[in-house]
Amino acid sequence: MSFVERYQELELLRFMTCGGVDHGKSTLLGRLLVDSRSVPEDHLEAAKRNNEVDFAMLLDGLRAEREQGITIDVAYRYFRTNKRKFIIADAPGHEQYTRNMATAASNCDLAVVLVDAGEGIIEQTRRHSFIAALLGIKHLVIAVNKMDLVDRSEERFDTIRRAYDAFAARLEVTDVEFIPMVAATGENVVQRSAQMEWYGGRPLLDHLENVHIASDQNLIDLRLPVQLILRGDDGSRHVAGTIASGVVRVGDEVSVLPSQTTARVSGISHRSEAFAPLAVAITLDRDVDVSRGDMLAHVRNIPTLSREIEAMLVWMSAEPLQQGREYLLQHCAVQTSAVVRDVRYCIDVTELRHHAALELRMNEIGRVSIEASRRIAFDAYSRNRATGAFILIDRMTGETAAAGMILDRETAPEEVLTPVRSLAAIEKLLADYGLDADSIEEITAIIASRLDR
Repeated sequence: MSFVERYQELELLRFMTCGGVDHGKSTLLGRLLVDSRSVPEDHLEAAKRNNEVDFAMLLDGLRAEREQGITIDVAYRYFRTNKRKFIIADAPGHEQYTRNMATAASNCDLAVVLVDAGEGIIEQTRRHSFIAALLGIKHLVIAVNKMDLVDRSEERFDTIRRAYDAFAARLEVTDVEFIPMVAATGENVVQRSAQMEWYGGRPLLDHLENVHIASDQNLIDLRLPVQLILRGDDGSRHVAGTIASGVVRVGDEVSVLPSQTTARVSGISHRSEAFAPLAVAITLDRDVDVSRGDMLAHVRNIPTLSREIEAMLVWMSAEPLQQGREYLLQHCAVQTSAVVRDVRYCIDVTELRHHAALELRMNEIGRVSIEASRRIAFDAYSRNRATGAFILIDRMTGETAAAGMILDRETAPEEVLTPVRSLAAIEKLLADYGLDADSIEEITAIIASRLDR
């Protein structure tokens, strides 16, 4: 087998690194690349000072623009081992760059969150963890760095782990790994630390090579957004696009959405079946009305079809979100007009608390209700990241105004009229409609006092 064939067969892991400023992110990535022998010799020589490698310097070249405030972007690095190939998304850590971190997280399978052993869990730790969870990352590695500053104390490591577990219990992340390390010396980065023998887990690279991500992919729900219609030399029509999720086979009965016209698959790009994320050309057994922006799905498993969308937004524009203003909504291959009808609440991402809001400003995250001008075929983001994500575009400037994640439960207005029979139900209802914890406590106390009379 040739090198190219071996490379193509390696499974790809996309992961991002984040954490507080000066928690050692550059040093960790530099050490990981050097110790895995993924840095060219000339780059390695250029990063040496007094015959010692400055690991952070290996990454600094990628950050030159954004450190000067010219362009704030996400830097990417690529490397491979004998077990996997990797893409690292190195996101900026400052609070004002939340939108850039969200961009990095949207395509990642795993996030490495750096924690300074001396400082412990800080606001940025909670902020980045929340955004990673919100963007659907199922695997977190809490890299407790600079363990040498706390004498490599197991007790200190356990204290940080307990503090993080208490916070993470409110996030929808089930796979959280804690690794104590000293990135500057390489301890538990690629090689195990001989000075932290109390740690029985794997070093970081070993974990990255072996973490199970195959089951993260949705192979149940066939979703094929139509990107274009191709014509063969014989006049035949082929529906082309990249499979977002699921598996399609010759003979499958599919529904064309939103029209819900049905047909059978008679051919798939010279193969009998295809699965995500392959780009394919599908031939149907009869001529049906299908065009760019439509979606193919199995007839007994179709996504939601609606003009009404409940979603979480990460606001990216310097111009605040305005209720009632018209934006362009880009979802898969569909672009249509849409209006944000209501801002339900904004989220304090460090305390995971909701508070009422009439608008969203740059880097803020909140829940909104949106009305599109046409029906869209979508899934909840928690089930399908490809068909549950969208962006809002400013019609005047053409810039991306927001990234959106569709929620799996619509908040219907008639819920307000539903009888509530307990204070707990009242608290939940008030939280759903954006009141902060203090207001909820005040209102329920008034209600409780009247119920006692």
